[in-house]
Amino acid sequence: MREPIQKQKVNLEGKTILVTGSPGFIGAYLVNRLLKELSGGHVISLDCMNDYYEVSLKEWRLRQIEKAAESSPVRHTFVRGNLADKELLEQVFTEYRPAVVVNLAAQGGVRYSIDHPEAYIESNLIGFFNLLEACRHHPVEHLVYASSSSVYGGNKKVPFSVDDRVDHPVSLYAATKKSDELLAHAYSKLYDIPSTGLRFFTVYGPAGRPDMFYYSATKKLSEGGTIRIFNYGNMKRDFTYVDDIVEGILRVMQGAPERQTGEDGLPIPPYAVYNIGGGQPENLLDFVATLQEELVRAEILPPDYDFEAHRELVGMQVGDVPVTYADSEALERDYGFTPKIGIREGLRRFAEWYREYYR
Repeated sequence: MREPIQKQKVNLEGKTILVTGSPGFIGAYLVNRLLKELSGGHVISLDCMNDYYEVSLKEWRLRQIEKAAESSPVRHTFVRGNLADKELLEQVFTEYRPAVVVNLAAQGGVRYSIDHPEAYIESNLIGFFNLLEACRHHPVEHLVYASSSSVYGGNKKVPFSVDDRVDHPVSLYAATKKSDELLAHAYSKLYDIPSTGLRFFTVYGPAGRPDMFYYSATKKLSEGGTIRIFNYGNMKRDFTYVDDIVEGILRVMQGAPERQTGEDGLPIPPYAVYNIGGGQPENLLDFVATLQEELVRAEILPPDYDFEAHRELVGMQVGDVPVTYADSEALERDYGFTPKIGIREGLRRFAEWYREYYR
C-alpha cells in the first residue's frame, strides 16, 4: 500500500462551498448535511437539471434543500447551468469565490454511454476541464471530485486498490472518469491545486438515480413487469449506502493533500485518489432477494408476489463487469472512516422512501 498522504486541514465553517451536481442524488445529500451541520457560510448548488432521468425527482430534492436552508444559518444559492458553459463557471467563481469545490456533476451510467457518447464528452471531459480552469484562475483550498469504480474495468485482482493499473476501461464512461483523474493530476502539478478524487462503488439509497438497478427493478416489479438479471446472476457489487458516501466526502473535504515543494524546486502535486466502497461485495441474486423482502415489508408488493415469474436471467451486457470490490484501507488510514450501513438497512430505508414518494 502507498505511504500516507500528508494533509492540510480545511475548516469548512464560514466558507463558500460550491457543490456541482446538486440537486443530483449524492449532491443533494451532501448539501443537506452541510446546511444541517455548519454554523455559517454559503453553499452554492450548481446543476443543469437535464432530463437523463425524471426532472421531477431533481426538483423534489431541490425543494428538500430549500426547505432545509430556511432554518439553517448557512446561506444557500442554486445556480442552474452546465459545466460545459465556461462563461457561466467564470461568472460563478468571480461572484462567489468558493474556497472548496466538490464536483459531483457528471453524465453517469455505463449503458447510456454506448449510445450517447457525446453527453459524456461534454459533461465529464469539457465540463471538468472548465472547472479545473476556474480553480486555476480562482485558487481554492481543495477540489474534491467524483470518480468511479468503473475505472477498474475488467481487472481480475480483487479487492480493487487505487495502486492497481486502470488503463483498460470497458466503457466510455469509465474512460472519461479516468481521464478526469489524469487531468486533475496535471493541474495539481502545474498549478498547485490540492485535489482529491473519490472512486464511488455502486451508490444507492432513498431518492437515488432511477436508472440504477435497485430503483428500476423496484419500479418494474411494482408495475407488474419483469426484471432482467445480467450474467445469469453471477455478479457481485460493492454496494455503498449514500449516507456512508456523504460521510466520506465530508471527511475528505476537510483534509486536502498538503502543498509541498520537491528537490527540483517545483511543486509536488497535492493530489490523491481514494476508493469509497462498502468493502463487502454482495451477490446480485442475494441483493435482489433482500430488495424483494423489503418491498413486501413496505407493502409496495403483496406478500404472495410471484418473484420467479417476474425475473429473467440473461447474459452479460456490453460495458459491464462481473465484480466490483473496494479496498478502502487508504481512506480508513488517512481519514478514519469505513462505510458501515449494510444492504438490509439501506434497502429498507429506500423501500420506505419509495412507498411515500410514489404515493
